[in-house]
Amino acid sequence: MPRVIGYELNKLFCDIGYIFYIGLTIFIVSWLLTFNIYFFLRKTMFTDKTILITGGTGSFGNTFVPMTLAKYNPKKIIIFSRDEMKQWDMAKNFENDDRVRFFIGDVRDKERLYRALDDVDYVVHAAATKIVPTAEYNPFECVKTNINGAMNLIDACIDKGVKGVVALSTDKASSPINLYGATKLASDKLFVAGNSYSGQHGTKFSVVRYGNVMGSRGSVIPFFMSIKDKGVLPITDKRMTRFMISLEDGVELVWHAFDDMIGGEIYVKKIPSMKMIDLARVVAPEAKQDVIGIRPGEKLHEQMISAEDAYYTYEYLEHFKILPTINGWATDPARIKDGKRVPEGFVYASDNNTEWMSDEQLQEWIETNREKIGSI
Repeated sequence: MPRVIGYELNKLFCDIGYIFYIGLTIFIVSWLLTFNIYFFLRKTMFTDKTILITGGTGSFGNTFVPMTLAKYNPKKIIIFSRDEMKQWDMAKNFENDDRVRFFIGDVRDKERLYRALDDVDYVVHAAATKIVPTAEYNPFECVKTNINGAMNLIDACIDKGVKGVVALSTDKASSPINLYGATKLASDKLFVAGNSYSGQHGTKFSVVRYGNVMGSRGSVIPFFMSIKDKGVLPITDKRMTRFMISLEDGVELVWHAFDDMIGGEIYVKKIPSMKMIDLARVVAPEAKQDVIGIRPGEKLHEQMISAEDAYYTYEYLEHFKILPTINGWATDPARIKDGKRVPEGFVYASDNNTEWMSDEQLQEWIETNREKIGSI
């Protein structure tokens, strides 16, 4: 009898072990299939699709286009901008690539947008009047491009059946004190609301927000490099800080937004800060720093998430996500995913950042990118 019981127990344990082995095998195979399908879909997100980028001859477009061509092999990328000379210069880099097309137009011109969006699948909105002093002294023109242009694009994308739109924003849109920031905040709100406006048409809109783009035309690094031989660099305030992001990181954030969005999210990249006096010292260690005072519309520190935004903001490994407050979307599990809600009163600003760019990191970046700083 004990021998029979022992045999039965042994058989039972073998059966349990076999069932566990089969279950574990199924789990691993399922996980691998899900993992591979996920990355296959990410790899093919833009494959054989048509993408249009407004303001595509700017610094962002000159980085987005070659990176996207290399990674996704889209059917076509259309550069939509109003400066024919910049298009002519940019076209020289893609003379033998028939996937890149150029289209003269202005986001202020709704009819032209409708024509440009024929058979377009995805849109990146990079067109903007963005120089802070220029916007302060030309407010009507800034509103026409940044607000009216956004409205035109939203209408046109919905009517032409575009699948997804990602609009580029700025840290100046959070608690704005200048006209540029105010118009970009209005633009952000328009793109968020565009998801409700779209209804059954299905066009999805989201926004990406980041800070000072290192090396881009008109930014502080090429400006300091262009005048450092004079021996004096103008500093508006010794306490001033700014967020720092590379163009490549900006492109990857846009890719992530297209891949992740349900609609209405504002994506905020986690990026380092730096004091402007430290940046100036790295660029021109021998130069004198002359404090000239803050310019019209300029902040001492930039901010990307305000305390008011914190109620609807979730944290992820490499970014934050501000969820839309309309239609109950701020509590939508599909939009939250695996995010962790930030504490009440949380503020993400360039002076309270936990990540700071060191002198060595900036110097290494400058040496690596010296040839293209300020040229795109």
